[in-house]
This record gives sequence, structure tokens and C-alpha cells, in this order.
Amino acid sequence: MTSTNKTLVQTLLTFSKNYSEQYIEQFGHLPTIEHDEQWLSPCELGPHDANLHYWQPVSMDSEQVTDDQEESFSFTNVESALGIELHQDIKTYFTSIFSGDIEAQCDEGELSLLFAWNAEDFERLQENIIGHILMKQRLKLAETVFFAVTDEEDMIVSIDNISGEVWVERVGCKPHKKLSDSLVDFISQLKPKTLLSDK
Repeated sequence: MTSTNKTLVQTLLTFSKNYSEQYIEQFGHLPTIEHDEQWLSPCELGPHDANLHYWQPVSMDSEQVTDDQEESFSFTNVESALGIELHQDIKTYFTSIFSGDIEAQCDEGELSLLFAWNAEDFERLQENIIGHILMKQRLKLAETVFFAVTDEEDMIVSIDNISGEVWVERVGCKPHKKLSDSLVDFISQLKPKTLLSDK
């Protein structure tokens, strides 16, 4: 892992920790999520009540993640299926933490950062990325990979696969607004947003 990737991992861990801390400060406890026996996650920390469990983002290197699982968190199969190499920041972002969606605020507005909730979700995420890139190739557009959705319908935040720049794009269209030169810079200027409601 290069020093840049270590920086991105640390930036993501710090941001997700700040999100949890801000949530506790506002609501007096960690975020909660509806518990589903068929959709367990290393993020879950036990019951809040009969239906909800507390959760927080966890590093994919943590004790909650088995060695077998950790080895499977790679994009080799995606790159092989598409015949391309993904930008390292894309691979680092999606293999750093397990988490639910994290609401955030940037200068341009509100967005939800997307992460894998568990190993099955990681596989589903890979399939979605393959579908997104195949669509881009079919439309003869530059390849990007989404990592966040905005509060505007059909608007996503993505990484340019060649440059690593962060852009806003409408699904199925060419990116139209550059937000940052790199993912580290973009995540660094985000603010966690927990002022939604306690759910």
C-alpha cells in the first residue's frame, strides 16, 4: 500500500469516527439500524431495543473481520471482468471500512457516502461497479466509479478512473462538475451530517 493510500485509509477512519462521535453527542448513543438476521454486519454492536441495533463503521482490518473474509476484499475479479485497472483510490476506499451509508455535507450540498455493510454487500457493490463501467463504455464515456449519492435525483459523486479526480455526474452522462483533485482532499473537507433524526 502506498503512502497515498495509507493517507486515504486514515482519512476515512477519522471521518467515520467523527461521524459516530457527533451522533453520540447529538443523540446520546451510536446510530441504530433495523436488525436483520439474514443481513448481519461486523458494524453491529448489540441491541438498542427489540428491533434496532447500534452500529458504527469498522475497519476491514479489525478483529470482527475474519482472515478469510479479508483476503476476499479485492477488485481483481472486477478488473479481470472489465479488462481494465481501477484507480488505486477506488480500491482503497471500498476496502477500508464496513459501514452503513454516512450522511455528509460539502460546499456543494448534502450527500451519502456508500460503503459495504458486509461481505455479501461488497460482492453486490462490485457487481454494481461492473454494471456502471460497462454502461460508460457502451456510451463511449470516460470510466468513472461512483462512491456517493446526492440529494438530487440521479446525481452521483464519482472518481475519474484515470486521474482520481472527484466529479459530480448525472447517471448515464459525462461528469459535469469537478469537486476535488483527489479523494483524500474531498473526504478531508466533508463534515459529518447527523442532524436528520434519530432513527
